[in-house]
Amino acid sequence: MSKKSAGILLYRVQENLFQFFLVHPGGPFWKNKDLGAWSIPKGEFNYEDPLAAAKREFEEETGMELPEKLLALTPLKQKSGKLIFAWAALSNKGPEEIHSNLFELEWPPHSGKKQIFPEIDKAGWFDLMCIVLK
Repeated sequence: MSKKSAGILLYRVQENLFQFFLVHPGGPFWKNKDLGAWSIPKGEFNYEDPLAAAKREFEEETGMELPEKLLALTPLKQKSGKLIFAWAALSNKGPEEIHSNLFELEWPPHSGKKQIFPEIDKAGWFDLMCIVLK
């Protein structure tokens, strides 16, 4: 069975431009890496309802409440075969409102030391031109 992820794409209009809210994964693997790292808040799920998974992942990763009105987007299949389900919502929430959940990881590898990292270490609003150029 192909992997599936579900997430929420927040958007807003600033100075007649659409902007989209993206997050950067935390932890040592993504430190100092931007290209290909930024994404909507999303996560994998198996048997859960995709919308329930999207809401859960958004709240876990951002700590923010979701707007009530969500617009279902067409699912997208990535090159890897993973199927992405997403919903869009109008919002003006700022990156400073992020309160990500944490995860524990042995770091450095094989050191026996456990460290705690945020699942999301930063977030921001990006306009379409910026996203296309990345």
